[in-house]
Amino acid sequence: MSYLLLSWLVVAAHAAFILFVTLGGAVVSVRPRLALAHVPAALWGAYVEFSGRVCPLTPLENRLRALAGAAGYPEGFLEHYVLSLIYPATLTVETQYVLGAFVLVVNVLWYGRAWRAIRSRPRRAG
Repeated sequence: MSYLLLSWLVVAAHAAFILFVTLGGAVVSVRPRLALAHVPAALWGAYVEFSGRVCPLTPLENRLRALAGAAGYPEGFLEHYVLSLIYPATLTVETQYVLGAFVLVVNVLWYGRAWRAIRSRPRRAG
């Protein structure tokens, strides 16, 4: 498998992880056991944003691109629109704080909804 293909698989995994961190709380309201995976993921996502750290997937992707001989992202639809969402050029510390707070607020709201749904279910006898 080529390094460039592997780098794109890392980008896909990164995008999926970001979606899971951001919107996983919605799934938890339907599948509460998923919270066991989502809570640590959401906390990690918020931590990365609040601390200014780099997600380990970013250096992995960059290393794979370098091994493939890619100097940068070629201009295409995926590169321009998808990658810019994951790696915005205007990313600042303030923006990272906003993103971290967004992750926490969205998920607290979803978990509140899930908690109410669980509490309103009829109890089983026995």
